[in-house]
Amino acid sequence: MTPNLRFKAPALQYIVAAVLFLAGAGAAAYGLTAAPERTWLNLLLDGFYITSLAVSAMFFIASQRLTGARWSAGLRRIPEAFMAALPAAAVLMMALYFGRQWIYPWSRPGAFAHAPAIAGKVQYLAEPWVFVRSAVALLLWMLFAWLFRRTSLAQDRNPGSSLAYHYRLNRYAAAFVVVFALSFTLGSYDWIISLDPSWFSTMFGIYVFAGTFVQGLAAITLAAVLLRDRGFLTQAASDHHLRDLGKLLFAFSTFWAYIWTCQYLLIWYGNIPEEVTHYVRRTSAPWLPFFLANFAVNWIIPFAVLLGAPVKRNPRALKIVCVLLLAGHWLDLYMLIMPSAWSAPRFGILEAAIFAGCAALAYLFFIWSLGAAPITPVSDPVLAAEALATHRESVPSPATGVEP
Repeated sequence: MTPNLRFKAPALQYIVAAVLFLAGAGAAAYGLTAAPERTWLNLLLDGFYITSLAVSAMFFIASQRLTGARWSAGLRRIPEAFMAALPAAAVLMMALYFGRQWIYPWSRPGAFAHAPAIAGKVQYLAEPWVFVRSAVALLLWMLFAWLFRRTSLAQDRNPGSSLAYHYRLNRYAAAFVVVFALSFTLGSYDWIISLDPSWFSTMFGIYVFAGTFVQGLAAITLAAVLLRDRGFLTQAASDHHLRDLGKLLFAFSTFWAYIWTCQYLLIWYGNIPEEVTHYVRRTSAPWLPFFLANFAVNWIIPFAVLLGAPVKRNPRALKIVCVLLLAGHWLDLYMLIMPSAWSAPRFGILEAAIFAGCAALAYLFFIWSLGAAPITPVSDPVLAAEALATHRESVPSPATGVEP
């Protein structure tokens, strides 16, 4: 493993990403005057998409540390780079407050006047409280992202204290998981489920989390494969590591499908009027093909492809599955958000430009953060222990002159 090896993206990538971002920003600015409802909904969709990518990267770091996983220590810079986009994503999510009357029915005067069944949500969905909850959740996530990154870089600079920083990161991970569980559930309700305040589901928080974590795993796996293709992470992203990432993709895409099926079946056979409206709309004629495609793209195809063990070590197959899952999570969010406001799907230049702009902004933060530190943690005690074990296995025995 080459110490202090740094990633450097070609200048052309920065230029292309910057152009796409500016084009997306221009399209959003035009859309806010020409078609505000359509534009605000797309900003919600794409803003939540890059926000969920950043927080899922943090959850990956936290879950790996809390489970004592050693195999992913060399891949830590990848999720750290993804979470770098969180401040920009937070600005975009908070900006939605200024377009709330175009997005959320509860923000309009008299929204609950003729809906006594949901009148209990009036206080909870009061605009100041929604704003405060959103701000607190985003600030907490940014705080933990800063703590993770600062401690990780401090460990690089202070080899003598690497074990102390290792335990500090473990403590941050434990605290983050608790905060994340509550804040992400509340955020999912405030940003997405409240698009239709008459509908509710006790499984919605875990459903959105399942899709979010699959999105993060797909992004991390795709980045690891592409970096290995360029000569980086040759040891940290070996066939063994790719197999482990493939296993996680296989397992958690199936977990998403399990939650999707449970929520759908519970609502279907319960047949409660306040619950079925969500699926009645999404299984109507204009939306039904997207409803079925959502399940196929997010589970049926990845399950069939990743079922065999050799495929999980195949870089080309993993790239295809990861791109499919990243597109699938966007489609999943599209199906959660857009049918609440539209009677039929809408796709056009505006949607493509806003998504490209948001994706380009996240990519700019990703490549900047990835190049700001060694591509592999320098003083991580887990990597040091593995390197020592590998060295001992390769050194001939003093007594016999042969390898142990």
